[in-house]
Amino acid sequence: MERVAFLLEDSGQRLPCMLNPESLVQRRRAGVRPSRSAGGLLTGARMADDPLLYTGGGTTELELELLFDVSIADSPVPIPDVRDLTRPLWELSENGVGEDGFGRPPTVRFVWGTSWNIRGVVVAVAERLECFTPEGSPGRSWLRMRLLRVAEAPDRPEIPASVPSTLQVPPPETEIPPEQLQVHEVLGGSGGESGSGLSERLDVIARRYYSNPLFWKHLALFNNVDDPTHIPSGLTLRIPPLSMLKQSP
Repeated sequence: MERVAFLLEDSGQRLPCMLNPESLVQRRRAGVRPSRSAGGLLTGARMADDPLLYTGGGTTELELELLFDVSIADSPVPIPDVRDLTRPLWELSENGVGEDGFGRPPTVRFVWGTSWNIRGVVVAVAERLECFTPEGSPGRSWLRMRLLRVAEAPDRPEIPASVPSTLQVPPPETEIPPEQLQVHEVLGGSGGESGSGLSERLDVIARRYYSNPLFWKHLALFNNVDDPTHIPSGLTLRIPPLSMLKQSP
């Protein structure tokens, strides 16, 4: 099972979730607000609706509910307090010092298999604790998190959350004539602890060979890459020709 993970953009550190969420809520708010004047909201006779100001932009929000339980934690050392597991996710909503000197939460990338890859900031975290020991240590946590999407960095291509179903991927065992086959050797594990492999992401590789980062998911499927955030160093990716990624009739 491919687990949800958060990648810290500055360091490349990976924060995995214990269990995948059973549901995920997406909200979109358009860049529209009521028009105002110096004296307040605009008014007028015979208006059926308030006049609107179109600001552009807007917000896209993800809300996740995650479960952590020390009784099923995959750890060689017993974990007495579930907050030891959830603390790193709490810290995603804490302010650090940005390059401009102002406090700001870290930029993270929400990744879930090959279907979700969203850059954002965690704006709210709430936690319900259960299963307390006599000493008061909780053993289970229901953690709710709100993440707001932010624009891709200027030197990064935007990664779509999903790929149109009209695109077909050839089976991984497809034989490709040598003159049509391209290969790419991965220089570093994407999202590694050191962050040195951040440029070796599948969307970056797709943009290099297809001039379109949209095809990152197709490279993952064609090369049997289960986790696009952890590409083994030295792995040779097979790059099928663009003509093989045909449109469905």
